[in-house]
Amino acid sequence: MTDTDTQRSVSAPTTDEARRDVIRASVVTVSEIACVAGTLLGVGVFGGEPVQQAAGGALSADATLIAPAGSAFSIWSVIYLGLAIYTVWQWLPANLHAELHRRIGWLVAASMLLNAGWLLVVQAGWLWPSVVVILALTVVLGLIIKARAGTRAGGTADAVIVDGTFGLYVGWVSVATCANITAALVDAGVEPGPAMAQVIAALVLVVALGIGVVLARVSSGNPGIGLAMAWGIAWIAVGRLSGEPASTSTGVVAAVVAVGILAVFGIEFFRRFARGRVGNG
Repeated sequence: MTDTDTQRSVSAPTTDEARRDVIRASVVTVSEIACVAGTLLGVGVFGGEPVQQAAGGALSADATLIAPAGSAFSIWSVIYLGLAIYTVWQWLPANLHAELHRRIGWLVAASMLLNAGWLLVVQAGWLWPSVVVILALTVVLGLIIKARAGTRAGGTADAVIVDGTFGLYVGWVSVATCANITAALVDAGVEPGPAMAQVIAALVLVVALGIGVVLARVSSGNPGIGLAMAWGIAWIAVGRLSGEPASTSTGVVAAVVAVGILAVFGIEFFRRFARGRVGNG
């Protein structure tokens, strides 16, 4: 028996492992269908209100100082496309029994269900429960990123699909979580006054930068995370500098933080490149 044959025999899944892999992939597929259905409900296709109009408009682009301008939400189209591609990708023979997909598959399914759940909760007008759901979603996505960081991908395409999809996903949701919490507080009647509101908004943006630093280190500079976070925060800057509620200070801080996040992820990515970990790392 050659070394290659030995490697194949060792890596071949047992009957029980193969069955569990098929069950996992099936759950991911069903969860993707539920995610798509929840999304269609969230944008009003099934008669519900679009997210920005639900819950009395608390999550609209002009509801708080931390709300991104409306165009920012177009990133969801890319994320949903990535999730659809991943759902098909995980079924390929080379991936179905791979360690990476075994480690992240159930978490991916959970993230899809939480995504749909968040939309349903918002449609019901329950802002604080929506905060709980999006925090849970953030944690699950963070676990996916952590699992990916500790597991080699099956090749360049595998790395791009996983890192790209879930990098954008966790990056955007991190920003959306800050906006969601702020919206819930404002809706609950927390009104610190214009000056203090701008100070608090700046502090929230600094916290977002701190989260970006942590994610950059954990993910070794996953570009998707940095791009999604910078995208969301840059649109906060656009919203405050050219829309309502207007706030030059918040807009400037947001712009600086967006650039800072790109810089942090760029540094970590090139450190990863220097270590030769791009692609499978």
